[in-house]
Amino acid sequence: MSHTSMATKPLAGKIALVTGATRGLGKGIAAQLGEAGALVYITGRTLETKSGSQYGGSLTETASVIQERGGSCIPVRCDHSNDQDVEKLFDQISREQDGQLDLLVNNVYSAVGNVSDNFDKKFWEMPPTAWDDVNRVGLRNHYICSVYAARMMVPRRTGLIVNISSFGGLRYLFNVPYGVGKASCDRMAVDCAIELRKSNVAMVSLWPGAVRTEFMIHNVIDSKEAPIDTRRLFELGETPEYAGRCIAHLLTDPNIMRKSGRVLLSTDLGSEYGFVDVDGRTPQSMRSLQFIMSTSRYTKWISGWVPSCVKLPKWLVSLAGNKF
Repeated sequence: MSHTSMATKPLAGKIALVTGATRGLGKGIAAQLGEAGALVYITGRTLETKSGSQYGGSLTETASVIQERGGSCIPVRCDHSNDQDVEKLFDQISREQDGQLDLLVNNVYSAVGNVSDNFDKKFWEMPPTAWDDVNRVGLRNHYICSVYAARMMVPRRTGLIVNISSFGGLRYLFNVPYGVGKASCDRMAVDCAIELRKSNVAMVSLWPGAVRTEFMIHNVIDSKEAPIDTRRLFELGETPEYAGRCIAHLLTDPNIMRKSGRVLLSTDLGSEYGFVDVDGRTPQSMRSLQFIMSTSRYTKWISGWVPSCVKLPKWLVSLAGNKF
């Protein structure tokens, strides 16, 4: 799907907020929403690109991408670890948009470097502050933003809140604070959806697959030290804009309430709504038996013989997180 194929602007008139939109998934999601016609508020701590920044990324860069595609956005410098900054952000949106907010994407995450630095370390080997480093913004702030967003959406009886999560919410991944935080993001979406349902406001948790963010390109794809299998996984992964296409389709789905309170996989949404990634590829599903077998050294050798269309049912995938 090319940029021009979205010229119909299906999200025209929608007001969206994407937190942590200076780079990575946030930037990709904001770009797709803006291209589809939404007015997108984008947040981050960096307004202008800092000289010498390892991965780049700023609100002005994201704004330029959106504007080049004919979209509109409003950059707001916001430190999501500061509750007063967050409150001012929502006050600004409410004031400028007469109380309208159609979409909140809880994406901001300040612990990518922390996860990388503490990879393979046990929780007692990490500084105790690792919990707050990972979850103060990546979990606590998601809840606070959801509170303020719901206060705008509930009176209007419409809206969608999306938590960006991952497979780490189901099974151990990276380290303890990371997994607990992602599991909590998933549970937050499920429980909040119960209380929001009567107000016709939807909340979901979205699991992208392996995403080719700037960080992963530098530290995995272009790194000779990264394991070959891991490099291959991310080389074939999603672009940061694939999740944006997922969310754009969710926002226009007339039956979105049927999905409220659920964990959604990006590739499942791609299959359901019939779209591909911006590079023209169809990312491989995390539920694909071929994909699962290819990630294990014990079954990798026969994975090529399994059709990629064979997928594990969701109920079976959920058993991987069974606690009983």
